[in-house]
Parts: sequence; C-alpha cells; structure tokens
Amino acid sequence: MKFSLRQIEVLVAIGRENSVSRAAEALSMTQSATSMALAELEKQFNTRLFDRQGKRVQLNTEGRELLPRAMELLDRAQELESLMEGKTGAGSLRIGATLTIGNYLATLLIGDYMQQSPGSRVELSVQNTSAIVEQVAHFKLDLGLIEGDSHHPDLHITPWVDDELVIFAAPDHPLANKKKLKLQDLSNESWILRERGSGTRQVFEAALRHQLTNLNVLLELEHTEAIKRAVESGLGIGCISRLALKDAFKRGGLVPLEISGLDLKRQFNFVLHKQKFMTAGIHKFLELCRHVTQGVSRSDLIVLRKPDGAPVEYR
Repeated sequence: MKFSLRQIEVLVAIGRENSVSRAAEALSMTQSATSMALAELEKQFNTRLFDRQGKRVQLNTEGRELLPRAMELLDRAQELESLMEGKTGAGSLRIGATLTIGNYLATLLIGDYMQQSPGSRVELSVQNTSAIVEQVAHFKLDLGLIEGDSHHPDLHITPWVDDELVIFAAPDHPLANKKKLKLQDLSNESWILRERGSGTRQVFEAALRHQLTNLNVLLELEHTEAIKRAVESGLGIGCISRLALKDAFKRGGLVPLEISGLDLKRQFNFVLHKQKFMTAGIHKFLELCRHVTQGVSRSDLIVLRKPDGAPVEYR
C-alpha cells in the first residue's frame, strides 16, 4: 500500500477539526509531524485533499468524498485490532446528546452500555440540537440523540421515543390553582425559556406561533435545572420536557399548568450521517436505547435503574 493507517488518522483528524494544530493535539503529535504526514499522503497520490486559507484548512471536493471511507477504514482497523487482542469491548463511541437527553437519559444509558461492553470507550458531548446536528454532519460525532428535528441533507433522522413539553410554575404562582387555563391567560406572564437553537425552544415557538405573540421572555437559559430553579424562585413560568420535571412534580416543588388546546408533543430522535460506517458499537448502543424504551409511550415513563437496581430519581 502507498499509505499508512497513521496517515489516514491524520487525514481524518484534520478533516474533522479543520485545523492542523487541533488535529495534532487530538493525535498527540507535533504540528510539524502532522503537517508532514498529510503532505506525504498528498504527494504519494499527486493530489490535494484540502484547501488552505491561512492557518485554516478545509476539505475540498475530493477530500470530502474520501473522509467517510477513511473513517470506515479506521473503524474496521480498530475492530480488527480488538479481535486480535481478544478484547470483548465494542470499541470507542463519540455520542452527542441534547440537554434533556444528556442530563436525564444518556449518562445512564452509557453506563449500561459500558457494563455490557467492558473495555469500551465512550465520549459524551452535551449541547443543544443545532450544535449536535452540526457535529454529526462533520463526522465529529458518531451518533446524536436530539430533541428537535433536522432537515440536513447529509443526515438520517430516526424516531426514538415520544416526549412532551409542559408549561409549569411554582406552586404559589397565581395560575397554579386554576384548573382550566387558556393560552390568553399566559399572555402577560414572564417566561424562563431555553435558548434559541435548542429543540425545546423550536417546539415551544412552533406550538405558540399563531397563538401568542410578543412574549415577555425574562431569561433564556441553556440548562433545564437553571430554568427549574428560576421558576421555583418565582421569576416566571417555564416550558421544558415533562421528563426533566418528573420528580419536581412528584415532590410538589413545581406544578404543571395544563393549557387546553395546546399541543406540545415531540419526539426524541437518533441522528446519524448517511455515509457513516455502522460499527458494532453504534449498533449495540442503538439496540440498548430501543430496548429501554420498548413499550414506553412517553419519555417520562422510562424507568432507568442504578447498578443496585434502585430507580433513578432526579432532583
């Protein structure tokens, strides 16, 4: 062969990072060695795989075509190495999860996965929907678990489990004891919401776009726990996943505001690149996710357990 696996690793790392220096850091190589490996690869095949713009490099058309095949080669090589070493793990996984999924489901699912696959390595990135979609599209993540939707042409979206947003308030809020609320009852309230770009905000705005306008958004916060604390302290009302509020509702620290005629249902989805090689690890993790939601009608009805068998509670 005219190339080495190390050269392919360099190609993939630079393609993901769009930076020689960041790729070198990811590979624990010097920047000069990383640049030399790429230069030798391009020279051996008399081609250019990247466009150079100062210190920034970006895959050109030929490089973009090669990237998924190069990643598949590395994934298969890793699986072969594990088999030859007698390892039972399913290799490494880079998973992205949006905030609600990441905080309330993903870490426990990853724990189960690693117990079932000793020796496996998993990296979890918790960000909003737009960030996860962007990283899956650029092969920086193997798999995304998202709360929103995506119409990216390079990605494949698969439904996972139903979810529902709920508008909620502190128990001493004036609206808390009203049984039948209409959307107009909320028009003068202060809102504590997720930031734009999040799946939660997308669903909320889509549901209310023809109903309420000019909402008084007092705070935009990235974390559901921060939103819960702000609402609990009386700053306003909020809208997040019922999954994130399950235990708060049970304890009575927060209460749902049931609004007639308002549909806040959505789905949690899997997102993968259409050209991504499906490793054994990806297959196994997807099977685990589907197993824990089998027969479950809504995300807040999922029962995840600790290693000792006790159900997990989020406070």
